[in-house]
Amino acid sequence: MAVKSLIKYEVERDPAFALWVTGVIGGERIRNCIQCGLCSASCPLSPYMDFTPRRLIHMSREGFRKDVLESFTIWLCTSCYSCTVECPRRIRVTDVMYALKRRAIEDGVYPRRFPIPVLASEFGAMIRRNGRVTETWLVFRVFLKTAILRLLGMSKLGTKLFLTGRMGIKPETIRGRKQLQTMLDAVEAHKKEMAA
Repeated sequence: MAVKSLIKYEVERDPAFALWVTGVIGGERIRNCIQCGLCSASCPLSPYMDFTPRRLIHMSREGFRKDVLESFTIWLCTSCYSCTVECPRRIRVTDVMYALKRRAIEDGVYPRRFPIPVLASEFGAMIRRNGRVTETWLVFRVFLKTAILRLLGMSKLGTKLFLTGRMGIKPETIRGRKQLQTMLDAVEAHKKEMAA
């Protein structure tokens, strides 16, 4: 993991990003953060993050878009909600992390070959296409894009799961896929309209 610069400069800030963060679900109260550090102290994975949740919240509200979206912190968040529960200012830190993940995927700045953003993208694409997720195909596509050699190593386990009926090959779908796609398109159009 690369060491991030400790010194930040005004020229690196993106005021539009800071404004965007305050407008996402969960980010409405981000300006109320007192930087107490309870979010970082309660996070079970903060020792492994390049930026602690406290620091990431501060960088987000100040507009350091590049550093925030390229960090591993947002991808290591397990959504345990400890940070949100412990926050004395009732900031929904976990929801902010979700929004940052979505933004990183939309902007294409997530760490390449890192499985979590690939999983999120493939999951969303599968929902859009079929209305449901078929775990077999989801796992296959994620490993194909991130660790193809590990996929080959797991073929024995996959075969056992298939033979016992625990893993299917046929993609699962729903009725009314066109209606679902229409709804998802409307949400995307609304998001673009709000961003403009």
